[in-house]
Amino acid sequence: MTALNTQPRRGESGRVPPRSERCFKAGDYWYYSTREQINIGPFDDLNQASAGVDAFVEFVCEKPAFADTLKKYQSAA
Repeated sequence: MTALNTQPRRGESGRVPPRSERCFKAGDYWYYSTREQINIGPFDDLNQASAGVDAFVEFVCEKPAFADTLKKYQSAA
């Protein structure tokens, strides 16, 4: 994945952390990667993968404890 956005997000101040595009193509399908480096997919196209990212972020914002579950599985991989 390549680094993309160097602009601060709303409410951020100071140095912008490195960020990269979450969506990527592998073979014929699209996936997205979480902050915990868990790849989720496959999706048939980039639009579906991008919508998946949006839904995932919304879900994690509503249920912050879920991020702890992802970290648990990340360490088991």
